[in-house]
Amino acid sequence: MKKIFGILWILLGLTSGLRAQLTYSTTPDQTSGFPRKTSNYTAIMGAFADEVEVLKKEIKGRKEKKIEGLTFYTGQLEGKKVVLVQGGIGKVNAALTTTLLLEHFRPQQVLFTGIAGGLNPDYHPGDIVIATQVAHHDYGRYLNEGMQQRPTRNPYNFKENPVYFQSDSALLLVTGLVVPKVKLESIGDYKPLIHTGIVVTGDVFMASDSASLNIRRTMKADAIEMEGAAVSQICYQQKVPFLIIRSLSDNANHSASVDMHKFGPIAARNSATLVKALVQRLK
Repeated sequence: MKKIFGILWILLGLTSGLRAQLTYSTTPDQTSGFPRKTSNYTAIMGAFADEVEVLKKEIKGRKEKKIEGLTFYTGQLEGKKVVLVQGGIGKVNAALTTTLLLEHFRPQQVLFTGIAGGLNPDYHPGDIVIATQVAHHDYGRYLNEGMQQRPTRNPYNFKENPVYFQSDSALLLVTGLVVPKVKLESIGDYKPLIHTGIVVTGDVFMASDSASLNIRRTMKADAIEMEGAAVSQICYQQKVPFLIIRSLSDNANHSASVDMHKFGPIAARNSATLVKALVQRLK
C-alpha cells in the first residue's frame, strides 16, 4: 500500500473508518508559505459549467458581478465568504480569470476544481488528485530528442519561475484533515480514492496512449488538464496561496473523449465535494 499521510493521520487519530483514502505519489512539497491577502474571500475557479454549477447552487446570499465579460459569484459557501467563477478552457483563459480575481477580490487563497485525465495507471475515473506540484507540459523547447520542459519567467523581474509550482503547504495540510470525512460518488461498484500527486497542464486535450505515456515517463505526472499551471503561475508570481484539485474523468488515452462525457459529470461533482469540505474547514 502506498504511504497514506501516515504520521498525520496517526497523530490526529483519523485512520479509522476512512471513506476516502489519501495517498502520496510524490515527495511532500517544501513550500515556504506565502503571505495572505487583505480580503477574506476564498476564490474558487472552474473551467466547465459542470465544475462550477454544483457549487454555485449552494452559495447563500449569492450576488453576481460582471468583469470583462466574466461573471463572478460572491456569497457564503459552508459559512465562508467565497467568490466563484467559470473561467473557460485553456491556459490563457485561466490566466486572465486568475488575474481578474486577484485584482478585484484580493482573495486569501485560490482553489481550482474540475476534471482531468489520469496518467498514473493506478488511478481510475472518479478518483481525485490533489496537486502537490503543478507544471506546464507544453512549455519549453523541442530538440531532436523530444520536448524539454523549461521554466517560465516572471515578467516583473524576468527571473525564472520553477518548472514545478509547489502547492501551498497550509492548504495541503487542511485538505488532509478533511479527507477522512469526504464521501465521494461511486462509479458503478468502484469507490473512488483521493490521492496527492503531480498535475501537468497544456493547451491540448490529451487522448493519445503514446503521448500520455511519454508525459508520465518524463514528468512523473499523475494527471493532465488544461488550466492548473496557468493558475498556479499567476498565484506564485503574486504570492497568493493556491491549490489545484482534480477528479479524473478519463485516462487520457484513445477512449478519453468518450470517457470524459461518460464520467465527467460524476468527476466534477466529486471534486466539488472535496472543495466544499475544504472551504468549510478554512478559517
